[in-house]
Amino acid sequence: MKPSKEIRILLADDEPHILQFLEMGLVNEGYTVQTAPDGMSAYSLALDFRPHVAVLDVMMPGMDGFHVCRMLKEAGNAIAVIMLTAKDEIDDRIKGLTLGADDYMVKPFSFDELLARIGARLRNQFPDLLGEVALGPFKVDDRRGEIRYEDRLLELSPTEYELLKYLVLHHGMVQSKAVILDKVWGYDFGGEENIVEVYIRSLRDKLGDKEHQLIRTLRGAGYRVDLP
Repeated sequence: MKPSKEIRILLADDEPHILQFLEMGLVNEGYTVQTAPDGMSAYSLALDFRPHVAVLDVMMPGMDGFHVCRMLKEAGNAIAVIMLTAKDEIDDRIKGLTLGADDYMVKPFSFDELLARIGARLRNQFPDLLGEVALGPFKVDDRRGEIRYEDRLLELSPTEYELLKYLVLHHGMVQSKAVILDKVWGYDFGGEENIVEVYIRSLRDKLGDKEHQLIRTLRGAGYRVDLP
């Protein structure tokens, strides 16, 4: 999927080889990219560059990613922030999200996963930039709140739409029930995890996925959408 309009992405990391690798990959995908080696230059650059998405490393000299995230959000500009960290610590994740971060990734990560997360943030916060997204047999139109499968409009409830959209946009990646509940129902959802099974069953019925080849169940891990 290539951006339909200019989409600006800011990358901030103090490891030059990571910056170069990510910049080359994102430019190849059609994004306009600028990079910064530390937090202060990242914030200064963002004021003029006005990125749609900022990918910030947590541990940077001078001003860390948490500080940059807070300042960018307080500046009032519409921006999606993805935090990068080398530590899989829940305290870091909570701190980042509390300061306004929109997503969180733990190093090392795959470039495809970063692409998927950037795409998800753009669809959620800047849907007019992308329009309709075609992925395999699916077409997701977030402006209309519609999903087509093999050119057939699916009759979906709002929750079914959000669940299927999330699984399709993150195709190829296993999604646990806990993650699905957090992303689709919200972190403050107080119900049971089994609600996910109920909605997955309904989606399979509407997709005609009797053999579970489209929405796969990975026992003990979660669900994954596989596209041709």
